[in-house]
Parts: sequence; structure tokens; C-alpha cells
Amino acid sequence: MTRELTVRAVLLGGVITLLFTAANVYLGLRVGLTFATSIPAAVISMALLRAFANGTILENNIVQTVASAAGTLAAICFVLPGLVMIGAWHDFPFWTTALITFLGGFLGVMFSIPLRRALVVDTSLPYPEGVAAAEVLKVGESGNRAGLKIITTGALASAGYALLAAMKVALAEASTFFRVGSGATGISAGLSFALLGAGHLVGLSVGIAIGLGILIGWAVAVPLLTAGIPGPAETVALQVWGDQVRFFGAGVIGVAAIWTLLSILGPIIGGIRSAVAASAHRKGSGGELPLHERDIPIGIVAVCTLAALVLIGVLLATQVGAIGNVVVLIGGSLVFVVLAGAFIAAVCGYMAGLIGASNSPISGVGILSIIAAALLIGAVAGGNGESGPLVVYALIVTAVVFGVATISNDNLQDLKTGQLVGATPWRQQVALIFGVFFGSLVIPPVLSLLNQAYGFAGAPGASANALPAPQAALISALAKGVLGGTLDWKMIGYGAIAGAIIVAIDFVLAGRPRLGWRLPPLAVGLGIYLPMQTSLLVVVGAVAGWFYDRWAHRQRDPEGAERMGVLLATGLIVGESLFGVALAGLVVATGSGAPLRITPESFEPTALILAPVLFALLAVWLYRRTAQAASA
Repeated sequence: MTRELTVRAVLLGGVITLLFTAANVYLGLRVGLTFATSIPAAVISMALLRAFANGTILENNIVQTVASAAGTLAAICFVLPGLVMIGAWHDFPFWTTALITFLGGFLGVMFSIPLRRALVVDTSLPYPEGVAAAEVLKVGESGNRAGLKIITTGALASAGYALLAAMKVALAEASTFFRVGSGATGISAGLSFALLGAGHLVGLSVGIAIGLGILIGWAVAVPLLTAGIPGPAETVALQVWGDQVRFFGAGVIGVAAIWTLLSILGPIIGGIRSAVAASAHRKGSGGELPLHERDIPIGIVAVCTLAALVLIGVLLATQVGAIGNVVVLIGGSLVFVVLAGAFIAAVCGYMAGLIGASNSPISGVGILSIIAAALLIGAVAGGNGESGPLVVYALIVTAVVFGVATISNDNLQDLKTGQLVGATPWRQQVALIFGVFFGSLVIPPVLSLLNQAYGFAGAPGASANALPAPQAALISALAKGVLGGTLDWKMIGYGAIAGAIIVAIDFVLAGRPRLGWRLPPLAVGLGIYLPMQTSLLVVVGAVAGWFYDRWAHRQRDPEGAERMGVLLATGLIVGESLFGVALAGLVVATGSGAPLRITPESFEPTALILAPVLFALLAVWLYRRTAQAASA
């Protein structure tokens, strides 16, 4: 029997967890973004397991699953620092923080188990990072030298450019802002090979939808909303995008998420029925299902879910404080956790399958969750809770739901990797639980360390070097706005209307399959909601991947040539991700935001000219080299 869920694999995943989780928490608080850790974890574990003669691809898959789940759970930093910002917490109490993190993540695993058949097996979703991680594992297992060379070349080029950007010899972002009539707008591109690789993997349809979202946000909404506002174009455009357009995007995402759930409701119900039937078959006939069909039995899932809800109820009871209607409030909160958690697990799993876990708008889900939770809590408790315990309670409930979102956003990606390498689903699901456990132990001390070292912007007594924690600041402000009755609903409503129109267009396109085009509404919402420097290169990568695939289809071995393109994209993600981990550690160790800088600030205008040229030339060279290897 092939080695798979071994003690060695779980412990190795736990060790890698320390590095990736800490790095993701720091980066999430500093720049508001985290990266998917499955691919770099697969690379590291592959290298370490080679030291053992009996290491297997399935064991390697367990390592990356454990590390990936824990690294992804670090996105809880988008919510919990809000408790420090409003002055409710002065630090992060270990057991409370760990329980919030673990219980949300554990429910995320449970809720997504019945979704595996619907969203992983019986689906055409691309799962870019899941496919890329599987390619890394397969190349390491097979010893495919040409493929391994392409991954290595892409990784070195990606990490090399990221190093130049860290040294400020090149720039990580090229942007320009300008006036359009009396309004303002701009163009901003993160010069990231990881984003380019992600675009290649998601495909042209998703890329075009994201591009449309960028145009709606920056060519229409921002210029219209900034009309007549004085000030520098960059300051005005960014402020209006952050204060208004992003809420517009959240409205689009909300409607698209509801439509997505309705669209996949049938397959989800079918997946649950299939899971129940599989359990009945195992009990009734005494026969065993094939390894690739064995999930954790649905009965165990139900019992574990109920146990987690009981513990969440106890946790919430300790946080109620002076709020009235305690029994009704906690009961309503648990119903909200179940309904919102199941909804979010399905939608986030779909989004991860569509565009990848790194690019999925998890913070947008957090925005919608805090609004819904605050409305529920306000309705039950009543009164103005703008600065009272209602806000604290709402943030804790949202943190639990957010834990569900982060894990369901990641673990279906991991289960896709497992499907492609022949893993046993239940073993991988157990590994996900181990990952959640390890992550919940690492995250509280990391948050406390960063709070003590830097603090958070807007928190009482924050230093000049305080971490911005942008999502936490926004989510806590929303909680105050909803419970205090001061939230402006206008932009969210406009976004919902736009989302309904986009859904209608996609529905029409779905009825005309001959066109060969769809307009994924969530991807459009992504383009509006995410910063342009994050999303624009994904569009560029999608177009570059389309051109490469057209070339590949004309070759003698079309599948082999196309696969080499996937390996290149994988290498681009691997290189920058590993470098990002190393750089984050160096930043924390030195206390400097730019520890590798070797150029003066006066060099930046020159770097702004050189960086896009260097990036473009390197990208062209990488694709040409890949094409040569594919046609050899």
C-alpha cells in the first residue's frame, strides 16, 4: 500500500506551517494580501522527502495539504485586529484567538466535504493553483527533466525579478494617475510573475471578465465619482476607489455569490446525496468504495459539525458581556454561522476553483459577512452599539464565519490537487484538520508579536510604523456603521444592480454555447473590488496563455506543449512565493520595510522606466524558451 497519511508527513507539514503562516499574517497586515502556500509547500516538501528512500507523491501531497490549510487560515488577520483597533482587546488572548481560528477553520473543512463531488469531481472549473500544485508533485515524482527544468527556470526568473524589486533596482509596481475631464483615474500594474502565471492558469474567459471589472471600476466609476473633486489625481482616485468603488464591487460580488450558489445548488445537493449514498452502500453491502471516492463519512461530518457548533456557542457565551437577549442572540448567531458558513463554503470553493485561492476576494466575503452579522445582532439586541459590546460580538461572529471562508477557499483547491495525483479524499480531509490545528496554534502568538512590535494603524497608542491592516480597519468600521446606523448603503446597492445585469448577460451567453464565451459574474466583481495592481497582470497572463495555447495546439504533441505552458506558469508562482516568504522573514527580523534596498529614492524614476521593459523582455524570453522545450 502506498504511503500517504503518515506521522512524518503531518509533522513535516506542521514545521513548514510555522514559516508560511507567520509570513502570511505579516503580509496580510502590511499590504492586505496573502498568498496561497500549497505550491511552495509542495516544492519544499518534495525536496525534503527526497532524503527518504520511501517518500511518495501521496505523502508529499499530505505535507502540502497541512501547510496550505494553516497558511491560508492566516487570513483571519483580516478580521481579528479590528478588536484591537476599536480598543476592545489590548492584545490577542491565546486561547480565545486559537479557538476562534480553529473552530471557524474546522467548520470550513466540514462544510466543504460534501462539496467535493460537486465542485471538484463533476466540474470543469480550472482550479489554477490546485492544478499547478499537482504538476509540481508529478514532475518531482516522474523525474521529467524537461518539465522540471521549465519549472526551475520560471521559478528562478520570478524570484530573481522579485529580488531586484526588493533591492529597488526594479519596481514591483508601475502606475500612473491622471485627470479625465474634471475627474481622475489611473493605471496600475503589479509587476509580478506570480500574477502572470496565475492569469495563464485561469484562462481567457476569466481573464476577460476580470478585465471588464477593471474597466467598470477605473474607466467608468472612478472618473464619474471623482468629477469636480480637487486635489492630486492619485490621491483623489485612490480615495474614491477605496471609499466608494470598492463597496460597489462588494455589491457585485454579493449578487454574483448568491447567483453562483443558486447555479451550483443542484450539484451541491447531488454531492450530498452521493455522500449519503456512499455511506449507505458501505454499511449495507459491506463493500468498500474505490480509494478516490472515500470521503469522511457524512455521519461523522454531521456529528463533528454539531460538536463544533456547541463549542462556538460556549465561546460566544463568554463574549456576550452586557448584551441583552442572550439565549436568542447566541441561538441566532449559531443559525447565522450554519447558514452563512454553508453558503460561504460553496461560494468560496467555487471562486477558488474559478480564479485560484490567492486571487479570490476573501476580504469581500468578510465585508458581506460583517454587514449581515451586524444587521442580525442589531435586530436581536436592539439599541445603538456603535462603541459598545455589540461591535465586539459582531466581529467575533464574523471571525468564525471568516475562518469557514478562508479554509473552504483553500481546501477544495487542495482536494483538486489530490484528485489529480490519486490521493484518498478522507486522508487528505484529515490532513486539512491537522493544518487548521497547527495554524490555530501559530496565529495567536504571531499576531501578539506584531501587535507589540508595530501595533495597528488607528488603534489606541499605535506607533508611526503601525501596520495598516486595511481589511480589519474596514470591517471594524462597517460593524460600527451598521450598528450605529451611519453606513451609506448607496454604493453597495448600485453594485447589486450592476451585478444583476452582469448575471443576466452571463445567463444569455450560457444559452448560446456556439459563441464559446461566458462572463463569470464573480470574476467581474473581482476586477472591480481588487486593487488594479493585483488584477491587471492576471488579465495579461490570461491573454499570454491564450496565445501560447493557440501555438501549442498546432504542434505535433498539443497536450505536451500545453502542459509545458502550465509548468512555466507553475514555476512563476513557485519562485515569487518562496521569495516572498524569505523576504517577509527578513523584514520581521530587521524591522525594516525594505531591508534589501541598495538604491537611493532618487533612482525610482529610472527604475519606473526600466522595470516594465525588463519585465516584458523576461516574460517574452520565458515563453520562447518554453516553446523551444515543448517542440524539442
